Order: sequence, then structure tokens, then C-alpha cells
Amino acid sequence: MLRALRRGGRVNIISIGEVLWDVVGETEHLGGAPFNFAAHLSKLGHHVSFISAVGNDARGRQILDRMSRMGLTTRYVHRVENYPTGTASVTLDAQGQPHFVISRPAAYDFPQLTENDFAELLSQSSDWVYFGTLQQMSPDARHLTTKLLNSRVPNSNRRTRSFYDVNLRVDSSEPALVQDSLARATVVKLNETEVEEIAKMFGQPCASFEEFCRSYLAKFDWEAVCVTRGVRGCVLLIGDEYVEADGYSVTVADTVGAGDAFAAAFVHGFGSGWPAQRIADFANRVGALVASRPGAIPSWTIAEAEALKSQR
Repeated sequence: MLRALRRGGRVNIISIGEVLWDVVGETEHLGGAPFNFAAHLSKLGHHVSFISAVGNDARGRQILDRMSRMGLTTRYVHRVENYPTGTASVTLDAQGQPHFVISRPAAYDFPQLTENDFAELLSQSSDWVYFGTLQQMSPDARHLTTKLLNSRVPNSNRRTRSFYDVNLRVDSSEPALVQDSLARATVVKLNETEVEEIAKMFGQPCASFEEFCRSYLAKFDWEAVCVTRGVRGCVLLIGDEYVEADGYSVTVADTVGAGDAFAAAFVHGFGSGWPAQRIADFANRVGALVASRPGAIPSWTIAEAEALKSQR
């Protein structure tokens, strides 16, 4: 059932969404789920075009500098004059779980692409478009996201998959937007709390994660759906193949960015044609490794993820 996108396992992906600074006490960490995803996927050796916007301020200039040092192109990051670079105040509970207070409007609410930019993106024959919920609360961002999802490469039979990472935040979602995004996706990632929220939106509760995955995959004709469960690991359905994979026990620094690293590892495995169990296990390891270190984009290597497996 797993149809691989093979280019030596390398995928070409567009990620659109927020980039911001997570403010934890006196410390600021670069973040934003779509940016975290882009950074981790680039670390895994894939080509990522990240679309967002920053303010004409010190935080914005720092983001552009960090992107360049990460090897990510800044071409598609718009510079906004009238709004500041995004920030989110983060508090951590006793288990390292984050709670966000997001300042808006922010620069990332106003992404723009020139016609030349758009033509260049289409010419790259992308395998995936990654998108989330938060940025789409902005009409400008939602319009651009929809335009990307509706676009097709001229004279090409390639299918571009759409990866929807639900990532619901307080006051940063609405049912109609979530339902539309679910309908546009070919692959969906969400956490166990979001499973409950989506079931309430549709008035269609499920007795188990497997029932949720199977019923909603059929309802929206997804190729795959994954539910992250923190230290308990994840469940994953690809076509008819359902797996449950245990998590990895680590000393948690904070969990900011762990789900985004998980998503990147999922795309890495899916694009490489791995079976579902291997994808789930690898994604769990990468997510745990990131959770064991401060910030959403800490330094880590595939070798460290492999070593974590041997320590179980």
C-alpha cells in the first residue's frame, strides 16, 4: 500500500506557515511548527522551500541569518514593514509540556509570493506541501495556502501529496477551517487530544484510535494518518496497515518541537518507502531525541537516533 516517492529517498517539499520565537522565561528559541518541520526535514537530507514572513526588525534578521546557516533558502520569506516578527510566550508544566500564548497579528500572517516565486516553486516538482492550522487564521495566509494546494505542475503527471499537521492552539483555530484542511490533506498528523476535538467537531466519536484512524481515513480518502501519544509512542495507519509503536523513555527538557521532528521523520520514512512499523519507530525515536534537549530545533543526528533504539 505504501507508494514511495523515490529520488534516492530524497523528497522535495514546500512548507508554509509560521516562523516565530518561542520565549521561555528569559530565553528565546527559534520555532513555529512549519519552520521546525522544515529545519528537521532539511537535517534529514531533503530539499525544503519554506514560505512565511518576518518583520523588519532584529528578530526577523536573526531568523533569516539562522535559515542561511541551516542551508534553508530565504527567498520565500517575505519581509513585512508594519508587523513584528512573531513571538509566543511558552510556559512548561512539570512534564515539560508547553502552553503557548501567541502574539498576533504578526509578520507571518502576511506571507507573499511574487509570480516569479510561484513559477519557481512549481518548476521544482514538489513531492509534498506541508501546512498547518494556526497561520491559516489569517485570510492572506489561507488564500496563499489554498493556492499552493490547488496548483499543479504544467504537463506533469506527478502527484503532490499534502501533509496537514493539525497543531490546534487556543484561539488559533475554527471548526470550518479544520474541516476544510482535513478534506484537502492526503496525510494527516495529530495528537491524542486533537483526536477528541476533531471527533467532537464532526459528532462522530470513536471507541479506539484504530477506529478513529480507519473511519476518518475512509471519510476523507487519506493515504495515511498518524496519532502521536507522547511517551506512549504513536499509532499509524497507512492504507490498510495499522500499527502501534511504543515510545522511548528519555529525560525531557521540553517537548517544544518534538511533534514537528516526528512529522519530519515520518515524511523521511514514507518517502523512502519504509513499512509502517519502521516509519513509526523511527519517528518516535527522533521525537524523543528532540524532547530530551531544550528548544524546538536542537542539534541531533541520525546516529544518535539509532543509538537511542539500542538503549531501550
